[in-house]
Order: sequence, then C-alpha cells, then structure tokens
Amino acid sequence: MNVNSFIAMRQEIFLITILLLLIVGEIFINKNKKNLVPIALVLFGIHTLLGFFTIEETSLFGGMFRTNNLIHFFKNTLNVGVLIVLLQSADWIQEKMVPLNKGTEFFMLLFSSLLGMYFMISAGDFLMFYIGLELSTLPVAALVAWETSKRISSEAGIKFILSAGLASGVSLFGISLLYAATGSIYFADIIGVITSTNLTILGFILFFAGLAFKISLVPFHFWTADVYEGAPIGVASYLSVISKGAAAFILMILLFTVLKPLMHVWENIVYVIALATMFIGNLFALRQQNLKRFLAFSSIAQAGFILLGLISGSQLGTATVVYFVLVYIFTNLAAFGVVQAISLQTGKENRDDYNGLYRTNPNLSLVMMLALFSLAGIPPVAGFFGKFFLFTAAASKGYYLLVFLAVVNVTISLYYYLLLIRAMFIRKSDNPIPFFKSKIYMRLGLIITVIGILALGLYSPLYDYIFELSTIFNQ
Repeated sequence: MNVNSFIAMRQEIFLITILLLLIVGEIFINKNKKNLVPIALVLFGIHTLLGFFTIEETSLFGGMFRTNNLIHFFKNTLNVGVLIVLLQSADWIQEKMVPLNKGTEFFMLLFSSLLGMYFMISAGDFLMFYIGLELSTLPVAALVAWETSKRISSEAGIKFILSAGLASGVSLFGISLLYAATGSIYFADIIGVITSTNLTILGFILFFAGLAFKISLVPFHFWTADVYEGAPIGVASYLSVISKGAAAFILMILLFTVLKPLMHVWENIVYVIALATMFIGNLFALRQQNLKRFLAFSSIAQAGFILLGLISGSQLGTATVVYFVLVYIFTNLAAFGVVQAISLQTGKENRDDYNGLYRTNPNLSLVMMLALFSLAGIPPVAGFFGKFFLFTAAASKGYYLLVFLAVVNVTISLYYYLLLIRAMFIRKSDNPIPFFKSKIYMRLGLIITVIGILALGLYSPLYDYIFELSTIFNQ
C-alpha cells in the first residue's frame, strides 16, 4: 500500500485506530472509566470532521475496494448519525454500563459494526461485500442483548442472530448462483456478462432477500419490532437508521449498476414489496402502545418509501434515496432521542405515559412533534421534501398508481403520528412525567437532530450537490 491507498481508506484506518486506542484505554485506565466515554466521543467527533475533506475516485486491491465522492459522502452521513447515537447514549453508558464494566466494549462493538458498513458500501466485488455485511451484523447481535439482566433483551439478541444468520445464508447462496451464471464476483466484470436467465433471476431474488432483512422490508420484517423492543434504545436507533441506511445504499448501487440489465425483473419485485412494506408497516403501527415498537413499524413503513426512489433506476432516484436517508437519520434519531431521554429518567416507554408531556417538558414535546411531522412529511420540515423527491422519482418513470398509494400511506401514517402528538399536547394525566433536565450529551444530540430537520428542509442546495454526485452511478 502507498500513500494514496492510505488516503483512500482514511476513514477505515482512522476508525481502526480509534478502536485500538479504546483497547489501550480500557487496559491502562483502571479508575474513573467513565472518562473513556468523553474520550471516545471526542475521537469519533474528530473522525467525523476529518471525513468532510474530499477524496478522489480510487480502486484498491484489484478492484475489491473502491471509493468516490458519493460513497465518501454517504460514509460521512453514517458518521454523523453514529455521533448522534453516541451522544444520546452517553448518559446511559456512564450511569448503567460503566459500573458493569461494559462501557468501552459498547463503543468497540458499535465502531466494529460501522467499519463493516464502510467495507460493505465500498465493496467492488461480492467477497468484500459479504465480509462487510457480516462485520456490520455480528457486533450488533451482541449489542441487542447488551442488557443481560433483562430477559427481553436476551430474547431479542437470540431472535436477531438467528434471523440474521438465515438472511446471510440466503444472500450468500444467491451470490453463489450469480457467480455460477457470470463466472466472476467482481462487479465490473458482472456488468458486462449478466443476462436474465433463470439462474441469475433466482440468484438475484435470494441475494435481494438477504438485504431486505437488513432494511426490514416485508416479508422480511418480522424480527424488527421484537428486537427494537428488547434492545437498548440506542441500539434500536442504530439499527433503525444506520444499519438500514447502509443496506439501502449498497442495494441502490447494485441495482443501478451491476443488476441494471435485470431491471425488467427487479422493478416488478420492488413495486410489490414497496406497497406491502408501506401498508403493513403503517397498519401495524396503528396498534402499538410501546413507543419502541411504534417506531419500529414506522421505520418499516419508511423503508417502503425508500423503494420509490429505487424503482426509478435513474440519477434522480439515486439522489432522492441518498437525500431521504440523510433526512431520515436526523428525523428518526430525534424521535428515538426523546424516547431515550424519558426512558432513562423514568423508565416509561408507552404512549399513554406521554399524556400531558407538554405541560411538564415542553422542549422534549416540541422536539418529538418536529420529528413526527418530519416522518409524516408535513412541510416545511425536511421529511416533506424527502418524500416529495421520492414521489417525483417514481412518477418520472410513470408509476402514478404507486405514488397515489404512497400518498394514501402518508395519510395513514399522519393519523398515528397525530395520536402521539395529541397525547403530549391535548390529553391530560393525573400522573404526568415530571419535569427533568437532560444532561449535556443528550441535549447536544437532540439539538443536532433539530438543526438537521430544519436545515435540510430549508436548504435545497444540499440536494443539488447530492444530485451532482449521483452521476457516478448513472453514466
């Protein structure tokens, strides 16, 4: 490896360096291990800032690893999301995990999973993709079951690892069929020889099923609500936005490049799954009282909206998917952050517990309202523009019925989001959640999400920038 190789992989190398520094800190800091939390946050904050320096398009290891400005931008997006997750989880780690000697390990597993996502979205062949997929999944299985004192957490960990193992096996089998049909695992080689034979179609379906599990697409969504409910809230938010966003991005890359010759096949599959995912996610969200399950089914429905951008198979689709994931990260983390702040102080996680919240905690209520409005797609917040661009991408290819049904689902989602807003602002409670003031880390995390929701809704040039970067995969 030369200097250019190190520059191309600087995000991966610096993240590995942070992991090694945390190991050294865990070994040599015997007292006051709570200090490792701000150390980890500062190191990852520096890592996030360094990521905003531009990078040239590069291919390493014979084409196994590649990077360009769009991939680099998406890695930066993931970094910002992970930084918010860490800020929102810092108090929980210091107060509950560090006394159990499980604080540093939390950071190490989370960063290892993020490293896997880096390799997955930079993959130039299916081997690198699969290594990244497994590295991004296995640490999360441990994080889901992190609160070992809770039976529901252990149960969620078992469900996740069994479901993830099955999904990985199915995806690997699909990759093997694609290799048998094309004679190569390199994306650049497959593009020129892949055809719509029965073998390649079957291989694609199995491969797609594995990624659909990561994105929580119907019918591969059954694990989502149970795992989110049992996992620590910080881990649930990580699964909801970071893991799902990375999987959606690599799926978009593969559909728009390697699997573009099969578009007449996969566009029908995506059409059906988009409708099923939106309707099932929204209809099941109507029935939820537990807010982690509520946000789980909401995230399933949002995954259905992402498919509207994928089905277009165009530069517009690429830009809208990346932009929507960016908006979704800020929006969903704002909602999860409020739930985590209240759960950490009171242990309450049901919708009825939020009755009269505005009277005791107006700031948290306003942040939650802003997040729910963005999830519902109400202007002028960022979620409106995210959905509008997705609808535009689908309509540009003539999928008017799909867009109409998506608008119907927006109306359904607006209803159950308003149920929570009504509970906070209109309904009264004899025993409301008492006033409390979150610590600096949580407040900083929530402030960043609010700025993101408002800025992305009002600052359109960022979308134009993403659109220009999207030419890379649509030439």
